[in-house]
Amino acid sequence: QVQLVESGGGLVQAGDSLRLSCAVSGLIFSSACMGWFRQAPGKEREFVAAISRFGSNTRNAESVKGRFTISRDNAKNTVYLQMNSLKPEDTAVYYCAAKYSTIVEVSPERYDYWGQGTQVTVSS
Repeated sequence: QVQLVESGGGLVQAGDSLRLSCAVSGLIFSSACMGWFRQAPGKEREFVAAISRFGSNTRNAESVKGRFTISRDNAKNTVYLQMNSLKPEDTAVYYCAAKYSTIVEVSPERYDYWGQGTQVTVSS
């Protein structure tokens, strides 16, 4: 059974930082592209960042470039999202997702496995 468990969300002020973690079990982690997505109330789920199997390639949404960094530790079966200079518009439920792939995937429809999400709220 594949499980993705996010943690690290919370309530912060604008300009603060948070690091999200996603612990993965039940799949061959080093064979999976990992992604972070977010969904704000009343909006569609959107791509945030993704990382290739061995971490050599990453993609970020334009809205988070220069502020968010995705990384992974294949020895720990964990993917991270370091979020700096947070803005109120970053408020959303953040989800991690996995897909067996040799490339970096950015479309949520391409991902097969999802976590339950963690809430990030940024106050102004």
